[in-house]
Amino acid sequence: MAAANGTLEGRVAFITGAARGQGRAHAVRLASEGADIIAIDVCKPVSETVTYPMPTAEDLAETVRLVEATGRKVIAREVDIRDLEAQAQVVADGMEQFGRLDIVVANAGIVRFGTVEELTEQAWRDVIDVNLTGVWHTVKAAIPHLRAAGGGSIIIIGTGLKGKPNLGHYAAAKHGVVGLMQSLANELAPDMIRVNSVHPSAVDNDMIHNQALYHLLLPGRQGDITRQEIEPVFQTLNALPVPWVESVDISNAALFLASDEARYITGVTLPVDAVASVK
Repeated sequence: MAAANGTLEGRVAFITGAARGQGRAHAVRLASEGADIIAIDVCKPVSETVTYPMPTAEDLAETVRLVEATGRKVIAREVDIRDLEAQAQVVADGMEQFGRLDIVVANAGIVRFGTVEELTEQAWRDVIDVNLTGVWHTVKAAIPHLRAAGGGSIIIIGTGLKGKPNLGHYAAAKHGVVGLMQSLANELAPDMIRVNSVHPSAVDNDMIHNQALYHLLLPGRQGDITRQEIEPVFQTLNALPVPWVESVDISNAALFLASDEARYITGVTLPVDAVASVK
């Protein structure tokens, strides 16, 4: 991680999906640059259609510990982003303690793998409700407070900008997020609220490192598949010689978009995906 220089000193960031993985990395990275943090995560299973373990209360507590270790303050709550009222309440709690809101990182999301034909209606609805409607809830809860601060930055964490097999519902939600981002960028520009999205490829976290995805990528294999065995498969997806990117790589992009260095950047889809255009 780059050395901190206080680029976000005095600002407050609201981060969803903050208990582990990318969300935790965003919280710690922004805190290391001076931001106080409002952090939420569901910390329980959201649906039987999600086949990998969800974060826990202990995970969120560890995020709190790591943020506080930077010297910044943090409010953390167990909140499902499908619940607009709960999101609005935690932002209000943050406003009461910190007095302002400057940055939103809409990071929370889930994935479930399967062809469009074989997806159940529940699996489709779960992904759309969390990955698209949940993002709308996040920004809806935050916008009045960003406006009151005289402007700010909303960063939506997307994914690849192309549809892929076994991810039709996920791709639909994430493409929807891009349309939402671009609409918000236009609607909120008069208030000096910038809205952008960051688009990783595979990120080294629990969402990709689970047996359900491993067996999808290596069909016909019996028994558990190791991380070492799956690494070459991920490598084929990238032009750069890496199988996946790290959470901090996405956090660094979010930090840039949150900072004054990006003060006139809005409506942008920023890939951080190790994929060159020549591939």
